[in-house]
Amino acid sequence: MADLDSKYGEIEDEKGSFRDSIGTLNEDGDRKWVYPKKPSGWYYNRRTIVSYTLLIVLFAGPFIKIGGEPLLLFNIFERKFVILGQIFWPQDFFLFVIAMLTSIVFIILFTTVFGRIFCGWICPQTIFLEMVFRKVEYWIEGDWRKQKKLDKMPWNAEKIRKKGLKNVIFVLISVIIAHTFLSYIIGVEAVNDLLTSSPTENLTGFVAMLIFTGLFYGVFARFREQACIIVCPYGRLQGALLDNKSIVVAYDFVRGESANGRSKFRKNENREEAGKGDCIDCHACVDVCPTGIDIRNGTQLECVNCTACIDACDHIMGSINLPKGLIRYASIENIEKKEPFKFTPRLVAYSAVLGLLMSAMVVLLALRSPVEATILRSQGTTFMKIEGGKLQNLYTYKIINKTKDEKHIEFEVEGLEGVTINLVGNPPVVPAGGSAEGAMFVVIDEANVTDYKTKLKINLKDDKNTLTTVKTTFLGPIR
Repeated sequence: MADLDSKYGEIEDEKGSFRDSIGTLNEDGDRKWVYPKKPSGWYYNRRTIVSYTLLIVLFAGPFIKIGGEPLLLFNIFERKFVILGQIFWPQDFFLFVIAMLTSIVFIILFTTVFGRIFCGWICPQTIFLEMVFRKVEYWIEGDWRKQKKLDKMPWNAEKIRKKGLKNVIFVLISVIIAHTFLSYIIGVEAVNDLLTSSPTENLTGFVAMLIFTGLFYGVFARFREQACIIVCPYGRLQGALLDNKSIVVAYDFVRGESANGRSKFRKNENREEAGKGDCIDCHACVDVCPTGIDIRNGTQLECVNCTACIDACDHIMGSINLPKGLIRYASIENIEKKEPFKFTPRLVAYSAVLGLLMSAMVVLLALRSPVEATILRSQGTTFMKIEGGKLQNLYTYKIINKTKDEKHIEFEVEGLEGVTINLVGNPPVVPAGGSAEGAMFVVIDEANVTDYKTKLKINLKDDKNTLTTVKTTFLGPIR
């Protein structure tokens, strides 16, 4: 094993330059366009099923209603957020904070155990690029060698036709994606109004649609894998989150290099006797990589764990009657020492924190009030003495209805005798998912006011059911 480690170290030293720059840059620092070979295989077929399932959910999401509310809505303009049909308002911001902390801990735990499996299987960037845009590209321009040839040829009728058709389809797909994402922000009804009205009638919405379309087209037609390598911070987290026990897409260098390293395949040779590894240096794993790296160099920033190299290597191994799995999901410790995955103290700690955050989230959701209200004494006012030996204070109120039903609100002071509430105007009627505000006078017998500040509990009721209770104070004369 020591000799093998030494040999693998020499290979790392010889090819160590791969860590000096990203795989999509050439020696001059210019971008090197990646032409990945069209992938196929067991993992690719499963990724296709997962991807199209998620795409169906994504595009159908704005049209799915639960209790009259959309499945998901993040309307930052009206400060209204809907998750699984439940309405959330800015007053529920603490829930979003806890949800974000839970998501971060989950990502840390998940990445520590399974690496960047999210990037390869679930990330929208990967799904759209690999399962939508590249498929269109393969259909129109052909596989990688034909794409290279097309890019190098002069602008003739064939190139103009293929490039033009591809980019027209790319723009149309980007328009569809832009409308879908905007539906999650302003709602499908508002997007429908944009589509059926003149651009001059809603210039802001039209410009926003153009920006979204241009952004998606630019990312998937030109920027591509650079979004994962340069923009997304997730890859850079690997250095802090991954260790030798993390399960990632890994090359089995113990088996692949053996004693005398990798070499080309020769028919009828006994590679074991020659001390050669199972890697035949065919470059199939490199050819299919969408980020242009060589997985045999080890875990790298650019690797999104898409499994294309696993399928390519398994196909080659099967064709030369060698065992599959030279590239597979495995940890470095599993490859070096053949040790199975174990839960480390770090994973136990992450899991405990994640469990606490999820429990807190569940409890807070269960205790979440259907109505949020604030009742404040009007600024700059004090108590007033009125007829009958009574005192009154002026209050303003604001009520937010988080439910899907209209609420007819009544006010009631809890725990004090001789209290009257006089509303300014009609009793508040709060629409579903809406708000209402107004003013009211609280009148109390002076004999019941024994302190400068008397604590009040005001119940908000609808059909005699208490929706929420608000605490405030009542000012009286100094005793």
